[in-house]
Amino acid sequence: MAQQEINVRKILPVGLIFIAVIIVIVVLTRMTITIEAGHAGVVFRLFGGGIDTTQTYSEGFHFISPLNKMIVYETRQQEIAEDMNVLSSNGLEISVDVSAWYKPEYAKLGLLHSRIGNDYLRRVVIPSLRASARSVIGRYTPEQIYSTKRDVIQDEIFEETKNILDNKYVNLTQILIRSIVLPPTIKSAIESKLKQEQESLEYEFKLEKAQKEAERQRIDAEGKAKANKILSASLTDKILREKGISATLELAKSPNTKVVIIGNSDGMPLILGDSK
Repeated sequence: MAQQEINVRKILPVGLIFIAVIIVIVVLTRMTITIEAGHAGVVFRLFGGGIDTTQTYSEGFHFISPLNKMIVYETRQQEIAEDMNVLSSNGLEISVDVSAWYKPEYAKLGLLHSRIGNDYLRRVVIPSLRASARSVIGRYTPEQIYSTKRDVIQDEIFEETKNILDNKYVNLTQILIRSIVLPPTIKSAIESKLKQEQESLEYEFKLEKAQKEAERQRIDAEGKAKANKILSASLTDKILREKGISATLELAKSPNTKVVIIGNSDGMPLILGDSK
């Protein structure tokens, strides 16, 4: 019996030390937290009013009360893609694949968790994206959606979705329309019409080019005719005779030319000779 009491006295301190170590480890674990890169945290205070909406905890190592809890959010840009069926302005069903780039608002992370929760993607982002896409696309015809207005539609969906999410503590950075699928018959009709319009524009371009070339040739011909008319009016008999005499005198200066000048009937010199 005495031996058993001695053994208990020896084992008891060891057991107490072991329990104390376990308690310290648990407390330290509850008092420290490491927030990974691209994340941030908000604290829930058990006896301090719940979620602290005034402070957002950044990446790194932090001490907190063992009675409190840290909720961690990813703060990097994230993407959600939605494939939905929407109606155009004339009631035609169109399949649209739209993606949104978003992230929680860092400074208001506490408000986001307090009022919406960490499931904010399902609760606010997706519904806002779907509602805006249906609203915007419903204002356009299938032809506009397929051809000329795609970028405009994309910008309008972004603006409408952003206006909703700004009040929900979520930053929207981009909306992308990845694909638009029309019924095959409608798509073929639109492509045929676009082809005809392109051919018409090409024909008008060629016609305009030909008209400009004809106008250029007309102006060129009128200019030459006017120049010839002015030249003909200025060439009198006296001027022609004078130029003929000048040319004859220049030829007479050549040492290799024998020149005989005989008065012509119209007063112009007649040149006879040969060269060696």
